[in-house]
This record gives sequence, C-alpha cells and structure tokens, in this order.
Amino acid sequence: MDKKKINIEQVKQVAKLARLNLSEAEIAQFSTQMSDILQYVEKLDRLDTANIEPLAHCLPVSNCLREDIVKPSLGTEKTLANAPDSDGQFFIVPKILDEAGGP
Repeated sequence: MDKKKINIEQVKQVAKLARLNLSEAEIAQFSTQMSDILQYVEKLDRLDTANIEPLAHCLPVSNCLREDIVKPSLGTEKTLANAPDSDGQFFIVPKILDEAGGP
C-alpha cells in the first residue's frame, strides 16, 4: 500500500482553488497530514459495521423541554410602552423596500 496518498501537487491544486497562499513547508506538512487522515479512514472502512446502529451522539441525549404552559401576555399597552414609534396598536418601523419590492 502506498503510504503517500496525497501528493504535493494535489495540495498545491487545492490551495490554489481555495486561494490559500501556502509555503513549501506547509504544503509538505499538509500532504503528510492529509495522507495520514486517508490512511486512518481506510482503517475505519475495514471495520464490520453491519450490525451497528447509526447514531448522532455517543451518549444518550434527549431534549429537555419544559411543559408548555399558557400564561397571560403583556398586552398591547405594555408591549408598546418603550417602542420608539407606534400607532397605538402596532410598532412603526422604517420602510426598507422600494416600490418594486426589493431593497
């Protein structure tokens, strides 16, 4: 098996596409690191996972939701009390769209 999976030219090409300015030392380092990552993935690929359930977390996680309880609202008067501008029932905000419907 070829230890070097990602060569220097491939790293240079990806760096160019990502518009990264890498030094020669960084290119050599990333080539080695990326090759090591691919070797590790190959090891994982050899594992028999036929009877393994897919999971999103390694620990049992569940949502901790509180019970939905109906409570009285603030009401229009209290809600609009600190509004910079209102018409008595609604907030008044600056217009952000022109007549054509776009910004």
